Amino acid sequence: MALRTTPSSVSFSHPFALKGVDGPLPAGSYEVETEEEIIETLHRMVYVRVATLLIIRSPGMTRTVTVDPGDLQMALERDRAMAG
Repeated sequence: MALRTTPSSVSFSHPFALKGVDGPLPAGSYEVETEEEIIETLHRMVYVRVATLLIIRSPGMTRTVTVDPGDLQMALERDRAMAG
């Protein structure tokens, strides 16, 4: 099984919460890694998302949590709506 990892980042202007993450997270920028499995067929290669990871850094600690990409997108939309 071959994997590819695509790094990106997201920024929040307000504290936010995500399912599966204990407690609210502070406003700021966060690294996101999307892991995709490469599936080869006779006719083409297809990338299938297998995990979306949010990297949470705080003084003296770094955590990586698996998040639902839809939940992350909804949290970003809520954050933008609060800024509007």
